[in-house]
Amino acid sequence: MKRFFKPVEKDGSSKKANVSASSPFSSVNDGEETAEISSENGDKKEPLKFLTWNANSFLLRAKNDWPEFSKFVENLDPDIIAIQEVRMPAAGSKGTPKNPRELKDDTSSSREEKQVMMRALSSPPFRNYAVWWSLSDFKYAGTALLIKKCFKPQKVSFSLDRTGSKHEPEGRVILAEFESFRFLNTYVPNNGWKDEETSFHRRRKWDKRMLEFVLQNSDKPLIWCGDLNVSHEAIDVSHPEFFSAAKLNGYVPPNKEDSGQPGFTLSERKRFGAILKEYRGKRMRIDYFIVSEKLKDRIVSCEMHGQGIELDGFYGSDHCPLSLELSAKSCESET
Repeated sequence: MKRFFKPVEKDGSSKKANVSASSPFSSVNDGEETAEISSENGDKKEPLKFLTWNANSFLLRAKNDWPEFSKFVENLDPDIIAIQEVRMPAAGSKGTPKNPRELKDDTSSSREEKQVMMRALSSPPFRNYAVWWSLSDFKYAGTALLIKKCFKPQKVSFSLDRTGSKHEPEGRVILAEFESFRFLNTYVPNNGWKDEETSFHRRRKWDKRMLEFVLQNSDKPLIWCGDLNVSHEAIDVSHPEFFSAAKLNGYVPPNKEDSGQPGFTLSERKRFGAILKEYRGKRMRIDYFIVSEKLKDRIVSCEMHGQGIELDGFYGSDHCPLSLELSAKSCESET
C-alpha cells in the first residue's frame, strides 16, 4: 500500500531455452544453472508463496535498506518476488538500441551500480533466486521478477502481448507462465492530472489492453500483482472526499469523471471495476494481488507487511510489501 504524504485535515475521528535471466552470478543465463535449494521447499511442484513490492528504486534499497529487507525475505521465504520501480537503466550505449533484460554497465557509474545490485542479489537468501529484468532506457519505472531456482517457468514474457522478444515500454510488465497458472507482475502507469497524451490517454490505453489480456487468457488461472496505481473503492483510501476533490494548480478536467487524485478518479475506478468484473478476483488497496476465480479457494493468506505513520515495514520505500500464499493444488482440482 502506498503512503500518501500530503497533509490532510484530521476528521476527528519449462523451462525453455529461449528464456534469458540475469543472474546474481552472471549477466545472463539460459535457465540451466543449478541452485542451492533449501529442503524447506519440500515437495512443492509449483510456487505457492508470493511477494510484491514497489521498491521506489531497487538500487537505493540495495544501498540503504538491504539487511532489513533480506531478513524479512528470509523469514517470509517467498517462492516468487515481484518488484516494481526498479529504476535502473537498460544496457546499451548512448545512441544504440537498449537491452531491457540487462543492467547498464558501459560507464563507470553504471558498472558500480550494477555491482552493488549484483552483490546484494548474491547474498542470502537472494542467491537462491533467478532474476528477470524488464528495464526502461533510463532510471525510470522498470520491473524485476525473482523466482526460486527450483521452480522453472515454462516461459517468461515482457509484454501484455505475451511476446518474449517484445518489451512493454518503460519495463512495466513481466509475465511468467507455469504449468497450472500464469503470474503477471506489472507497474501500471499513473493516470496523471491532465487530459493529455502522456497521462489520461496513456492510462485509458493501458486499461483497455489489460482488459483484452484478461479476456484472451482465460485458459489458465492468473495471479496478477504489482503497483496497479488505482484504489478501487472508497474503503481503499483514508480520506475519500479529500482524494475525490483533489486538484493540481486548480485544473479541472473536461470530463468530471477524470477529476480527483490520480488513482482515485471515477473514470479509473470504473475501468478497473470492468477488469475485475471479468476477472472475479480478490483485491486490496493500491498494491494488489488479484487471483482468478479458480484459485480463490486455495488462498491461505494475503497480507500487508507495513503499518503506521513511522512506515514500519516499508524498508525505505513509500510502499509496503504484500504477500500471498496459496495451498497446494489438490487432486480434485486437477481433474
